[in-house]
Amino acid sequence: MSRLTNLVLPGSTTYDRYVLRQLLVALASVTGGLAALIWLIQSLHFITLVVDRGLSLFGFLWLTGLLVPSFIAVILPITTFIVVQFVYTRLDGDRELTVLRATGRSPFALARPALIVALLSIMLCYLLNVWILPASFRAFEQREFAIRNRIAAFLLQDGVFTRVSPDLTVYVRKRDPNGVLHGILIDDARDKHSHATILAETGRLIQVHHQPRVLLLNGSREQIDRQTGRLDILTFSQNVIDLSQQSHAAAERDKDISEMSLSQLLHPSGPYLTHDIPKMIVEANKRLATPLTAGSLALVALVAVLTGRFRRHGGVLRPLGAVLVVMLLLALQLALPNIAARNPSLVPLIWAEAVLPGLICLWLLFHEPLATWLRQRLRPNRAHPA
Repeated sequence: MSRLTNLVLPGSTTYDRYVLRQLLVALASVTGGLAALIWLIQSLHFITLVVDRGLSLFGFLWLTGLLVPSFIAVILPITTFIVVQFVYTRLDGDRELTVLRATGRSPFALARPALIVALLSIMLCYLLNVWILPASFRAFEQREFAIRNRIAAFLLQDGVFTRVSPDLTVYVRKRDPNGVLHGILIDDARDKHSHATILAETGRLIQVHHQPRVLLLNGSREQIDRQTGRLDILTFSQNVIDLSQQSHAAAERDKDISEMSLSQLLHPSGPYLTHDIPKMIVEANKRLATPLTAGSLALVALVAVLTGRFRRHGGVLRPLGAVLVVMLLLALQLALPNIAARNPSLVPLIWAEAVLPGLICLWLLFHEPLATWLRQRLRPNRAHPA
């Protein structure tokens, strides 16, 4: 830790290293703890893949672990605010800030360790938003899609009706060691207009374009003609049936906006619908703007602790006001992308919400020292009397 503080603060004072060490340790601990808690809660949604789909423990940990970067990107600005607020409030409560002010330290010198931590949080958020998150979302969606569409199909048990999906049930009487299936029955209701029952003497599981298929030999397809009410029977010597959860019209997985890179969002190409382009523009601006929220929230905490005169109840009222301001900013952060997607002219509000609070806090923190410094620099030198 001392090497890190010396790296980011060359020639730093003992106070800078002391506070920065506390901020970095607290930030790593709080962010890691909250990310682990959120991961534990969210991973419960994927327990069904272990129970119903036979997913291994390693596969479960790998799948849910791909979500961790998204948790960190969301909570890092919040934990930065919490850590700065807590550490500086403790320093103020122990009268350490009062002593440092008495030695002539400027507000900027007092705030410097927190500003460095805020800058590190912003850089990490940019790394997550621009590069890591799209890759992790893409890997997660591909992995989950493959698991939901393949594992159940390749774990068909002898003499058991296996529900591959809510609209697809497969029964196999016997499976040979070489993979040949005997006595196959498939109830296919994925197409609501042609509910079919398929029978086959033998078959084999195969993959076509990474999708599960079953090759059926010597069988028949039976379905009711909705117009005449008669039973139509079609016999075949060989047929291939899709066992994926999607219907035949949706066999390929559509790429989600969260999986796209920043260049794809800013320069959309391909068969995107018109109503998708505003969402892509909003997503690109959101990725570029939201990391700056970490700096704004850290500055809100600094304003709550470093401004104003000391009062007996000031240690409670100012931090409480800062918490209310942060809650308001987070609510705006959630609402503005949805509003901007419906009205693209409001996209600048996303940037205003991320940057404007920080600029206001910078003015509140440093306008008086800056004005004093300017007056001293611009004051004309008076001639001394002889």
